[in-house]
Amino acid sequence: MKNFIYSICFLVLVCSCKTEEKQTAHKNTEAPVAKKIPKELVTHGDSRTDNYFWMRLSDAQKNAETPDAQTQDVLDYLEQENEYLSKAMRHTEKFQDKLYKEIVGRIKKDDASVPVSDNGYSYYTRYVEGDDYALYCRKKNEENAKEEIMLNGPEMAKGFAYYGFGGQSVSPNNERITFAVDTVSRLQYTMYFKDLKTGKLLEDTLSNTNGNATWANDNKTVFYTTKDPETLRLNKIYKHVLGTNQSQDELVFEEKDAAFSCFIWKSKSKKFLFIGSVQTLSTEIQYLDANTPNGDWKVIQPRERNLDYMADHYKDDFYIRTNLDATNFRLVKTPINTSTKENWVDVIPHRKDVFFQGFDLFKDFLVVEERKDGLGKIQVRKWGSEAYYIPFKDPSYKAYTTSNVDFNTNTLRYNYTSLTTPNTNYELNMDTKESTVLKVEEVLDPNFSSDNYVSERKFATAKDGTKVPISIVSKKGIVKDGKNPLLLYAYGSYGATQDATFRSSELSLLDRGFIFAIAHIRGGQEMGRHWYEEGKLLKKKNTFTDFIDCGEFLITEGYTNSDQLYAWGASAGGLLMGAILNMRPDLWNGVIAAVPFVDIVSTMLDESIPLTTSEFDEWGNPKVKEYYDYMKSYSPYDNVEAKAYPNILITTGYWDSQVQYWEPVKWIAKLRDLKTDDNILIMDCNMENGHFGASGRFERYKKRALTYSFLLDLEGIAE
Repeated sequence: MKNFIYSICFLVLVCSCKTEEKQTAHKNTEAPVAKKIPKELVTHGDSRTDNYFWMRLSDAQKNAETPDAQTQDVLDYLEQENEYLSKAMRHTEKFQDKLYKEIVGRIKKDDASVPVSDNGYSYYTRYVEGDDYALYCRKKNEENAKEEIMLNGPEMAKGFAYYGFGGQSVSPNNERITFAVDTVSRLQYTMYFKDLKTGKLLEDTLSNTNGNATWANDNKTVFYTTKDPETLRLNKIYKHVLGTNQSQDELVFEEKDAAFSCFIWKSKSKKFLFIGSVQTLSTEIQYLDANTPNGDWKVIQPRERNLDYMADHYKDDFYIRTNLDATNFRLVKTPINTSTKENWVDVIPHRKDVFFQGFDLFKDFLVVEERKDGLGKIQVRKWGSEAYYIPFKDPSYKAYTTSNVDFNTNTLRYNYTSLTTPNTNYELNMDTKESTVLKVEEVLDPNFSSDNYVSERKFATAKDGTKVPISIVSKKGIVKDGKNPLLLYAYGSYGATQDATFRSSELSLLDRGFIFAIAHIRGGQEMGRHWYEEGKLLKKKNTFTDFIDCGEFLITEGYTNSDQLYAWGASAGGLLMGAILNMRPDLWNGVIAAVPFVDIVSTMLDESIPLTTSEFDEWGNPKVKEYYDYMKSYSPYDNVEAKAYPNILITTGYWDSQVQYWEPVKWIAKLRDLKTDDNILIMDCNMENGHFGASGRFERYKKRALTYSFLLDLEGIAE
């Protein structure tokens, strides 16, 4: 018995040594050291020194066939960072491969979407096993109809490192399709046209578009949006007639206000075309009869500061969601020919305790999406009748209407998912209130059951007394003894709501003992419009302190401890990660910052960078000293200090158009120069992709496997 105990102790010691060896592999590899070229940046008399400003390249430099000296220096440094990542994580390569196979192994390889009926056809996508890209298909709505493959994704993507599909739109007579493709990952799409009768491409091509086109009802006129070549702002609407060259296209509208972007769509009734000019606080919509594409556009309501609205058409009226005299928005209607705000009449009045998110019009029904107490609700009402709500069961979930293109139907398509419930497509008979399951996301794991997991909804108290919701999921049987690894995720910007949804990839963490949680922090709109207003501009720090308070709550409640607490955020959520790293580096054992927006002051001062001008109402304009001072006080890049930081994984894409690659690259260089700890600090810079990662269906999960192996390795979990 003594020898047995000795053997067990010896094995534990050996395992501990191996774990320590794995966790410190990066210490035996020399980290890249970026050269410093100090550049003084002076704003409002305040001086900042940026030692890594040289890392910024223009698009011209990136696209040049032969790199200049600066470009080569940047490429060399990125290569060094990727090599360091490879060496530091080499001991996890087999585990990464196992995780990748495990994640994609749960996904149905020959999956297909639920068909959507439109104008006599049913449209759907399907995958052939082994392919990364979908087939875009349709069938006539008649018995024994033959499948038509409109777009063959696997064939089209051959030979491309990145092949991103934009929107597709079929002409009203069902004979032609427009589709958009981006092969660079900069979200600048080229539009093509295909004859669905012959299967041949037309000669028409439209470059530098946002990826979407809208047909007029004459089947030959298409409207589309182009981008400013430098800032990528959506600033022009053109009219294209089939059979002509793009150079002959008529400029229909130009949005000259740099704070606005514009786009075009068609009403659900298919009777009107709309051009929307939008920014954070204001909207202006123009309309045109879809039967007269050469007619004159009219404005529904001229733009005003702080007046936001969105419109659709029903019978003789426009139906409008607006914040006019309604913080949480309301639904109004107005006659088409007298559409300005003084004519707006309530359909659904403003409610202080309910956030009105959106609506869907049918011939006989009005469907409303709203939020109350942080949870989404779907309300259905027959015109002139009492409303009712679709019931949902989980403590935290996401429910939303989807693919309701048919105006003349009494059925409603909606999706439901939760942290324990795979995405489920339903069809509701709005007359009988009966829902039918059309499809449940398959999880190809014989051991998977939703009953094996537990979902909770808790509230943390923020430092100002605000109650912040947290959605939590764990494997059934997890004990709240304060000894569990926990990954806390959040976004918290632009009013974007982060609902609790099922992702089969997360089972790889849950089944290994991790708890996963979503902090519904201010900056989103989970709790209503005020939730957003209290997490932007000069109140932005609420976003960061809310997240920290959620982390502390999870520790206090026994879910985890600071040695096993991890944070994850992407894009503007990456800004959140940078801020909490500076504010409370001691609270986390590891942080994952994906495509992080971390150099906020310099980016918002530079109006040539994509997204800058349109986001002054989100972050503030640093050319105004009050906003400059506030931004600088939390800017992740500007607040890196000589102190200990936790383990950090950063990801970025060289072709990222949303958050330019140089932000995270400069950030890691500064962190590595100043941090006083010996924790791991690594970055994955994908040289072929942009903000949203790989275009292939399965390729993207290699990044997820890297992320999970980073977390699990820190926990000493290697299988």
